[in-house]
Amino acid sequence: MEPRQPTSSSVPEPGRRRITAEILIVLGLSLGQSAVYAAVDLIDKLTQAPLASQTTRLNPVLDDRQYFDLTYQLLSIFFALVPVVLVLFLLTEPGKSAFRRLGFTFTNPKVDFGLGLGLAAVIGVGTLGVYAAGRALGLTTAIVPTALDTYWWTLPVLVLSAVRHAVLEEVIVVGYLFERLGHLRWSVPAIIVVSALIRGSYHLYQGFGPFIGNVVMGLIFGYAYTRTKRVMPLVVAHALLDIAGFVGFALFGPAIGIGS
Repeated sequence: MEPRQPTSSSVPEPGRRRITAEILIVLGLSLGQSAVYAAVDLIDKLTQAPLASQTTRLNPVLDDRQYFDLTYQLLSIFFALVPVVLVLFLLTEPGKSAFRRLGFTFTNPKVDFGLGLGLAAVIGVGTLGVYAAGRALGLTTAIVPTALDTYWWTLPVLVLSAVRHAVLEEVIVVGYLFERLGHLRWSVPAIIVVSALIRGSYHLYQGFGPFIGNVVMGLIFGYAYTRTKRVMPLVVAHALLDIAGFVGFALFGPAIGIGS
């Protein structure tokens, strides 16, 4: 089932300009901004040393003192989700909930968790392969999924961080973008490709391998969304992938000498 698209007469030129401006503002406040920083960071890395010799640390320590670090981690997660609240507000219309509009609900658990688990399994295996190939070809930095110190709150914060990434990315780069570009009469294939390229671009700071891997992930997720019109399976899949990476590394990475 393809996203609903209004007729061209229902979107006059002033309305098209307003929607375009809205998209640019939303992206500028969220993942578009991240993409610009990621591209600059990649250029910075390339001008310093080969990518293969560099390390990218996710979930870094934000303060040397335990409870200030916890406070900053929670604030970072909270404020990162404000753009999600913004797009849900923008997509809400009288009598039409943005949550239902995007399928950002648990009203269809069989699809949400069944498809989510399936996508997580497929993408997870593919991600490991792309990462290994990228490292072998010197196109990807060494990625440390978490650099947090070990405290009682480390694992819960990593889970929250994973959920934050899943909700932020899938609601904005899939749900919101598909809705708004559909109103602008973009074709479904074009929307899927643009969404996937944006997804890849804000991972450029990790190297070219993760860019390619996330573009492929975006193509798969975009197609899944056009079939279900539900963003929740994508959130579930993304959260499971990040939880496995973040928590798995925190528990077993140091024990097997990864990231040391």
